[in-house]
Amino acid sequence: MLFMVDSADIQGIKKCNEFFPISGVTTNPTIISSAKSDFKQLLRDIRDIIGDDKMLHVQTTACVADDIVREAELLRDFVGGNFYIKIPITEEGLKAMSMCKARGIKVTATAIFTQQQALMAARAGADFVAPYINRLDNIISDGVHVVEEIVKMFNMQGLKTKVLAASFKTCEQVHKVAMVGAHSVTINPDLFSTLIYHPLTMYAIDAFDSDWSMVYGNKKAGDILSE
Repeated sequence: MLFMVDSADIQGIKKCNEFFPISGVTTNPTIISSAKSDFKQLLRDIRDIIGDDKMLHVQTTACVADDIVREAELLRDFVGGNFYIKIPITEEGLKAMSMCKARGIKVTATAIFTQQQALMAARAGADFVAPYINRLDNIISDGVHVVEEIVKMFNMQGLKTKVLAASFKTCEQVHKVAMVGAHSVTINPDLFSTLIYHPLTMYAIDAFDSDWSMVYGNKKAGDILSE
């Protein structure tokens, strides 16, 4: 399963790119606007941090198919590298997905809440579909179950579209979508640190350090080998 950063916070993206095995960055109009930064410079900064090979998903702000495609082409040319246009699942959005794919623009269908929305987007050519896990859970639905059925449906029908699960609040949600076959997740920077934290891990590291220092003092293995 691939991990992506769902953020436009430059410092958070820098940290995740340095320490975690991320495959890219996803954004949306809410995330972009929360940065309160120059839009073009923000996109440049994100691309500079992650490089050309990692994915950068940027969402359209247009609502009509022709305008969506125009924005997609402009964004692709401006951002460069491994670029995906994010398009919400609407009638105009589906039309735009097919048009973008015909122009060689990679597509992520977003704001997915049902299995049939995901299937329609896949048939329209979407490379990724992004179901919202926590938002489904908040309306007494089951986001993980929706992901599970989407994955199963794609496999049964031989579709190459991948699931990019989004909208997470807990590590347990991330774990559960991994267990039902999600191909990728996009999470905020803070959740990355939480994914690898466990108090017993810290206890074990402290024990290693204590046992070592009792024999070798403040010298590390590299110090001894360099003598």
